[in-house]
Amino acid sequence: MTEVLDASALLALLQAELGSDRVARSLPDAAMSVANLAEVAARQVDIGLAATDLVDRTEALGIQTHAVTRADVALQAMIRAQDPGGRLGLSLADRLCLALAMRLELPVVTADRAWAGLDLPVDVVLIR
Repeated sequence: MTEVLDASALLALLQAELGSDRVARSLPDAAMSVANLAEVAARQVDIGLAATDLVDRTEALGIQTHAVTRADVALQAMIRAQDPGGRLGLSLADRLCLALAMRLELPVVTADRAWAGLDLPVDVVLIR
């Protein structure tokens, strides 16, 4: 595995948005939390697309999905403690993505600029 993808990164790739070229460079050996894959599926439904083939598409792209572990739960709680009151707007899925990157010791790829200001032992790669 080379990098962990956030939902925003996979959405940029799937929708050919700005930054999709950077996300494509993470393939075919990227990782993703199932929590973030669920977030992508929900977003696809929100914009009127079928999410039924999403798992097959991510596998075809070479994205390895990872279940949420107890270690991820603890790490996301530590991340939440750094963001009292949720001022950075980190969702549970965001924190689980960061936790996966920390656990796997890989950089995380995202479009979410707020992540760059976090004091975490993980490299944040912004796609735009």
